Amino acid sequence: MSRRIDGLKKEILNLPNMITIGRLFLIPPVIFLIDKTDPVKSFFAMCLFLLAGLLDIVDGWLARRQGLVTFFGKFMDPLADKIMVMALLVFLVVDGRLAAWVVVVLLGREFYISGLRTLALSEGVEIVAGAGGKAKTSFQLIGVCMILVYYSYRVPFFGDMVDFHKMGSVLVYVSILLSIYSALDYTWGFIRELEKRAVDSEEALDTAVDRG
Repeated sequence: MSRRIDGLKKEILNLPNMITIGRLFLIPPVIFLIDKTDPVKSFFAMCLFLLAGLLDIVDGWLARRQGLVTFFGKFMDPLADKIMVMALLVFLVVDGRLAAWVVVVLLGREFYISGLRTLALSEGVEIVAGAGGKAKTSFQLIGVCMILVYYSYRVPFFGDMVDFHKMGSVLVYVSILLSIYSALDYTWGFIRELEKRAVDSEEALDTAVDRG
């Protein structure tokens, strides 16, 4: 029993996983700073959210470099991303920066993918993030950062003032399209894998019958 507990501690209590867990503690201060009437708070909210995104890159790099890729890390890392993004999106709706249907679509997609992954694991199939899913995440994170900034600012190489709220909203809408595309891609990939396994099983059975 003590060996199992020690093994569990070793899997969870390593630096990459602790960074992953620590990112969740950045959610309350970011939410506290969401205020479209205060440019300073909006800027610092974006900075904290951006820090969480950078820490996501750091914990993955450390896990691979130190050989600390664990089942807990594989499970917790994407979960931490989803919790942070969805929590912020809900509060952005409350603050009037996003339409409610955006959160409904994105949250529905995440529940669907989580269910699909659970079903796939029960069949011995692992669904890994594809190009569509990674692009969705990138557009979503950058879009949320810009919506957090909210105000218009003059940006180098742009002639006019940049409306960060509008541009961020556009990026989030693009992420919705990529979310739907990636969900369909994961679904078809899972179906193809099941069909491939069924064909392989039939061929193995036919081979066994022929040998018999």
